[in-house]
Amino acid sequence: MSGRIPRQFIDDLLLRVDIVDLIDSRVPLKKSGNNYVARCPFHNEKTPSFSVNRSRQTYHCFGCGVGGNAISFLIDYAHLGFVEAVEDLAAFVGVEVPRENAESTDVVKADNAAVYKVLEAVAAFYAEQLRGEQGQKAVAYLKNRGVSGRIAGQFNLGYASAQWDAVLSRFDRQALLDAGLVVVKDDGKVYDRFRDRLMFPIRDKRHRVIGFGGRVLDDSLPKYLNSPETAVFSKGKEVYGLSELLAANAKPSRILVVEGYMDVIALAQFGVTHAVAALGTATSKTHMEMLFRFTSELVFCFDGDNAGRQAAWKAVDAALPCLRDGRQIRIMLLPQGHDPDSLLRQEGLDGFERQINQALMLSDYFFEHLGAAQNLASVEGRAKLLADAKPQIEKMPPGFFREMMFSRLRELTGAGLRDKSVERVFKKPPRAPSGKGSPLMRKVLALLLQYPRFALWAEQQLRGVSDNHLPGFDFLQNVLAVIAEQKPENSAVLIEFFRGSEYEKAVNALVNLDLGLIELDAEAEFQGALRQLLRQMGEARMSYLIEKLSRGEVLTAEELMEFRSGGKTNPG
Repeated sequence: MSGRIPRQFIDDLLLRVDIVDLIDSRVPLKKSGNNYVARCPFHNEKTPSFSVNRSRQTYHCFGCGVGGNAISFLIDYAHLGFVEAVEDLAAFVGVEVPRENAESTDVVKADNAAVYKVLEAVAAFYAEQLRGEQGQKAVAYLKNRGVSGRIAGQFNLGYASAQWDAVLSRFDRQALLDAGLVVVKDDGKVYDRFRDRLMFPIRDKRHRVIGFGGRVLDDSLPKYLNSPETAVFSKGKEVYGLSELLAANAKPSRILVVEGYMDVIALAQFGVTHAVAALGTATSKTHMEMLFRFTSELVFCFDGDNAGRQAAWKAVDAALPCLRDGRQIRIMLLPQGHDPDSLLRQEGLDGFERQINQALMLSDYFFEHLGAAQNLASVEGRAKLLADAKPQIEKMPPGFFREMMFSRLRELTGAGLRDKSVERVFKKPPRAPSGKGSPLMRKVLALLLQYPRFALWAEQQLRGVSDNHLPGFDFLQNVLAVIAEQKPENSAVLIEFFRGSEYEKAVNALVNLDLGLIELDAEAEFQGALRQLLRQMGEARMSYLIEKLSRGEVLTAEELMEFRSGGKTNPG
C-alpha cells in the first residue's frame, strides 16, 4: 500500500535502537543484575517491578503485566499510534522514515516538515510580539483576566499585530500558505490571516505546533478565528491544551473538557491542569476516543444556559459509541451566569473540585434529559421514553454498561426489553493462544522466543513431526515458521512481527517469562526441554494410534510405521 513503512526498516530500526537508552531518557533506570529496573511508569508502585532487558531489547512490568519492545513502549508511554511511535523512534536514533512508493510520499513528508518548522517559528514570533510594544494591549487584556506571565509563557501565548504582512514579510510564502497562516484573495493579493489578535498556539500530543487560535481584543467579529484545515491540522481531531496537560501529568485520573481557549488558560491559572477545549466544534467521537487514550474519565463542563445544555446533549450523543466498560463520563452544567473562571473565583479550587465530583454521571444525565419532558406515570410518556432511549443505548458497544442502561430503561418503562448482546457479554470469551498447554511446552516456547537462534536446531529435531494434538504445538510451529522466514536477531524484532496477531499477548508474556536461568545455561536447557517434549509427543501419538486400533480402524501405511517405531516420526 502506498505510504506504508517498509517492514525491513522497522526491523532494522529495532536493531539500531538500544531500549535501555530509550526508556532511560524518559524513566530513569538503575542496573540490577543483568537487567535495568525502575518504578513502573504505567501504574503506581513503591517497589520497582519494571524491568528492561538489554539482550532481548524488551521491557516488562511484573506488577501490572505490561511489556513489549521499543515501539510498544512509545505507544504506551507517549500515547502514540503505531506510525507515530515508529517516527519518534526513528527521530531518537537520527534516521528518516522511508515509505513504500516513496516517489509520491517523500514530497508530502518534506512539505509537512516545512509546515511544522514555519508554525514553530511563527509561534515564537507571536510570543516575541506579545512582549513588545505592540503587544501591550494584549498583555493588558491578559492581566485583566488574571492571567500571569508564567501561564502566558507556559502556553506560549502571543500577539499578531494589526499589520497585513507582519508574518508574510518574514517567512517563506509557500510554507505560510501550506500552514494556513496567510490568505490569498481572488485578485491574487496575499496577506496575514491573523491580525490584531491574542494568539493561542495549538499543539498536538507530540508537542508540535499544528495551528493557531486567535481572539480579538475588541468587539469585532469573528471573536475567535482558527487555522484552516491543513496537512497537519484538523480541528475535528484535535483539542486545545492537551500538550500542556500531558506535560504536567502523562496519566491524568480525569480530563475536564471545557468550551474555549480562555477557559483552559483560566483554569491553569488556578492550578487546574487537566482541562482541554474543543476547537470551535462540537466534541466528537474522534475527540473522545483520543482523550480516552490518556484517562478513563471525562468531565464535560458547559455553561448552564440553553446553548450549554444543547452542547451537553450533543456530547452525550457522540460519547455513546465510546462507552466501553471501564470508561466514565460526567456532565457538569455551570450555574447561570458563570464560566469556569468566575466559578473558580467564587468557589475556590476546593469548591470547584467539589462541583466536578458532584457532576451527574452520564447515565443519570441521559435519563434525566430524555425523561424530563415525559409523564412517566402515563403509558404515552413511557412509550416516548422507550422510543427515544432505546436507539441511543443501542449505539453503545456490547458490555456491562450497555446492559445496565437497558436495565434502567426497563425499570423506568416497564418494557420487557432484551439486549441481544447480553449473551455475548456473559459468555466466556475464547482463550487466546497462550502456550500453556503444559509447563514444558511453555518453557520451550519461552526459550525459543527469548533466543530465536535456537530455532535451527529445533527445526531439525521436529522435522517429520506433524498432526500432533499436543496443546501449544500449532503455536510452536507458527513461531518456528516466522523465525525461519524473518530471521529476527532478537526478541524485539520477533515481538513486532506478531503485533496485531492472535498470538500477540502470548508472545509478549512468554518473551518476558522469568525462567530463572543464566544465559550460558539457556541453550542446554532448551535442548533438554525440547527432547523431553518430543518424548511427550511420541507418547501422545502412540496413545492416539492404540485408541484407533481399539476402535477397529485400519492404520495407514505411515501410521503403521509409526506404531512399529513406538510413535516416533523423527529418527533424530
